[in-house]
Amino acid sequence: MVSLARKLIASRNPIPISKSYELRNPEALQPFVPFSRLQETKLLESHLVSLLDNCSSLNQIKQVHAHVIRRGLDQCCYVLAKLLRMLTKINVPMDPYPRLVFHQVEYRNPFLWTALIRGYSIQGPLKEAVCLYNAMRRGSISPVSFTLTALLKGSSDELELNLGRQIHCQSIKLGGFCKDLFVHNILIDMYVKCGWLDCGRKVFDEMSERDVISWTSLIVAYSKSGDMAAAAELFERLPVKDLVAWTAMVSGFAQNAKPREALEFFHRMQSEGVETDELTLVGVISACAQLGAAKYANWVRDMAEGYGFGPANHVMVGSALIDMYSKCGNVEEAYKVFKKMKEKNVFSYSSMIMGFAMHGCANAALDLFEEMVKTEVKPNKVTFIGVLMACTHAGLVERGRHLFDIMEKHYGVEPSVEHYACMIDLLGRAGQLQEALELIKAMPMDPNSGVWGALLGACRIHGNPDIAEVAANRLFELEPDSIGNYVLLANTYASAGRWEDVLGVRKSIKQKLLRKDPSRSWIEGKEGVIHEFYAGDMTHPNSKEIKEALEDLIGRLKSHGYEPNLSSVPYDLNEEHKRRILLTHSEKLALAYGLLITDSAGSTIRIMKNLRICEDCHSFMCGASQITGTEIIVRDNKRFHHFHNGVCSCGNFW
Repeated sequence: MVSLARKLIASRNPIPISKSYELRNPEALQPFVPFSRLQETKLLESHLVSLLDNCSSLNQIKQVHAHVIRRGLDQCCYVLAKLLRMLTKINVPMDPYPRLVFHQVEYRNPFLWTALIRGYSIQGPLKEAVCLYNAMRRGSISPVSFTLTALLKGSSDELELNLGRQIHCQSIKLGGFCKDLFVHNILIDMYVKCGWLDCGRKVFDEMSERDVISWTSLIVAYSKSGDMAAAAELFERLPVKDLVAWTAMVSGFAQNAKPREALEFFHRMQSEGVETDELTLVGVISACAQLGAAKYANWVRDMAEGYGFGPANHVMVGSALIDMYSKCGNVEEAYKVFKKMKEKNVFSYSSMIMGFAMHGCANAALDLFEEMVKTEVKPNKVTFIGVLMACTHAGLVERGRHLFDIMEKHYGVEPSVEHYACMIDLLGRAGQLQEALELIKAMPMDPNSGVWGALLGACRIHGNPDIAEVAANRLFELEPDSIGNYVLLANTYASAGRWEDVLGVRKSIKQKLLRKDPSRSWIEGKEGVIHEFYAGDMTHPNSKEIKEALEDLIGRLKSHGYEPNLSSVPYDLNEEHKRRILLTHSEKLALAYGLLITDSAGSTIRIMKNLRICEDCHSFMCGASQITGTEIIVRDNKRFHHFHNGVCSCGNFW
């Protein structure tokens, strides 16, 4: 009312007004408008903003813009800011149309500036958004919180940490943003995405007010960094735990290979009465896949059906179940889920192809790929990793070469470093080590640890210490603290009888204080209980019975010609000592326990192992499957082995 009174006085008694005052106060130049007219204008502005909000195409926006101009609102920042935001929403380039709209306004408010800054922050180039912000500040226009969040979001998306830190400084320097929740949440996101988790935590700790987004952003960040202890500590302090927070914890534990903890949190979530959605179920399914237990697999599938997320109608859950059943050793059930799905996307096809590949069903994987390319679903990089893996596990070198050659030419999938790793693995397992080394040298990108690791593993299989040294030296540069590379090199030296070199590698391991991940196997017992076994460890409650069952099995195998493969022990020990080590490998202990709890011949024993199965255990399982009449399925860290009637599904190519 005061400003209105001043306008009335000014209209009756006009007095000179300085130019600088006019520039600082553009409303001083506006003619007097009756209150009823002001109301009418405001209603019109609101109507136009509503029309813009419902626009879905450039032509519709232009029609509304024409109406804006015709009604004399071409200088209205409120309406034009909305127009710019809608143009950004439908991905209209900022130059020339939105930029021209902006420049035709003589007196721009912070929201109009922000609308254009936001457009450039989203579409790029980000530097243009920064230039606009600088121009805004030079014009003595103070930013609003949306201005800063737009720039911070752009910094986050472009991983421009320095720019993000400068905007952070601006928020402090300008004042008024110290309690702005939205700005602080975006700051946390920016620091986290740029890899400065500690700074994100500092922003969080200094916030006077937090919402669930503040907490969940950090919980997810800690989960992605592998620090589940910090994630759990924050979660327990979270005042109100919603579905997003619970899902972050369940998925975080699953992604960090802590399936038991994931299931524990899911049970807690259920007891709290929190609703479950697809994302939560996918996390739980992933945890069950890691456990590899049939009880959990069937339980989580029933759970999904009960919550109304059956695989037939929910492609995300269906794809996860395919992956789970494959990793639980039941590729047949995985394929049943796949066939029942009414909608199939690239993830469901890729999951099934990967499932066939890891079980050594190369022809099934390649046939499904051929079926896929005849549909509207186009293969992606994961699909080609699956088909190349299938070729690797079956020794289909020529087929793998062909697929690798056409993946970009025919399907537009550019080979990544992961595809090169598959090719190195394919060539290396087939004994073509020199060709594999030449392919690495010809790679258009720097080979990573996966590429060199595939070559080193192949050298171990074929006993080539010379090329192994080349691969290992590069791995020592890339992964100086990974003990697995040292162990593979030592094993390669051992297979060649170069014991002095073996001692040299082990000396390096001791000097670096590296510790080997102990070999362990686990098996599902009665009532779905998981039983773990470590190599040489006889602390299981049924150790006496397990030892007796194992000795009986070994005796029966020896009568059928079994002799321990002493070369599987990469130590310079006497033969008797090597035999004792081999006969207490974790998968043999798990098998003995499985035979104790299995009711009859013709059943299936599923064993999971954290490391690669050795040559001796492989031949042991073949013989055991024949004399016991039991199918034995072993999942190691590379693939599945199905032992039946004395033969393995891998055809001894692994």
